[in-house]
Amino acid sequence: MRKARVSLRELLGDISPEERASARLSFQISNRLDELMTQKGLTKKQLAEAIGKRPSEITRWLSGEHNFTISTLAMLSTFFGEPIISVT
Repeated sequence: MRKARVSLRELLGDISPEERASARLSFQISNRLDELMTQKGLTKKQLAEAIGKRPSEITRWLSGEHNFTISTLAMLSTFFGEPIISVT
C-alpha cells in the first residue's frame, strides 16, 4: 500500500482564505437547513414536494457544497418562518 507524502496541513495550505470562508459558510447553511428540517420533522422528499424541488436538489443542498442564491435563501427562510442566515 502506498503512503501519502503530503500532509493534510500542506493540502489545506493551498486553499485561499476566501475559499475556506466560502466552504465554512456553505456548511453552516446546510447544517442550518438540516436543523430546520429536523425541527419541522421533514424528510428530504417532503421538503422537496413542499417547495417544488426534486429530492436530489435537497440532497445537494445538504451536502454543504451547493452555492445558494439569495433568492433560494429567501424562499427557504419564508418557508420555515425563520432565517437561514443572518447578516450583521
